[in-house]
Amino acid sequence: MDEVIRKPVAHEEEPWRIFRIMSEFVEGFEVLSKIGPAVSIFGSARRMTKDEHHYKIAQEIAYKLSKKGFAIITGGGPGIMEAANKGAKQAKGVSIGLNIQIPTEQKPNPFINKLLQFRYFFCRKVMFVKYAQAYVILPGGFGTLDEFFEAITLIQTGRSETFPVILVGKKYWQGLVKWLNSTVHKAGSVQANDLKIFKLVDTAEEAVTIISDFHKTTLGIKNKK
Repeated sequence: MDEVIRKPVAHEEEPWRIFRIMSEFVEGFEVLSKIGPAVSIFGSARRMTKDEHHYKIAQEIAYKLSKKGFAIITGGGPGIMEAANKGAKQAKGVSIGLNIQIPTEQKPNPFINKLLQFRYFFCRKVMFVKYAQAYVILPGGFGTLDEFFEAITLIQTGRSETFPVILVGKKYWQGLVKWLNSTVHKAGSVQANDLKIFKLVDTAEEAVTIISDFHKTTLGIKNKK
């Protein structure tokens, strides 16, 4: 939720909310329009330590993408987000965190060199997709799923140009992908081509290769490892 709603808000307060929303868009556009090519990386903020498998993969992906000239955008919190920002910082790249103000306070991780704070989820989500040339999605919960489905919906409906959307971790995601094929597609709710919008991979190298191959002509991305 963008706000915890317990009772109707006084009518006179509603116009002022518009100005808060506008300020988040203006600041986001001002900062992120200057970063150049970027990749948004998503994943769980929970139960992820520096030794866990997907933490290391997220860190490696961000490191390799930063070396190729991409800025890295995350939700700014712990877990997978921290790993991605850490990889970007280790590569001396641009490491961005779009932190959200929620009742269960999320503290920004220490590896961010550009931090934006958001009160509204929908403003933050616009920034993730508007300035990203790819989405990399590691294991996560409802928020991660939300970002995944929004991205593929925008591409499916033609509201966004096609860009790489990559699920990392076959064991974690295979149940979802199987359900999309066996149930959603079988019911006619999506077409076969819709299921080609995203890729499923297991390694950092696979994810980085998909992104760099997709963009090397249009963005002049570096080919070095």
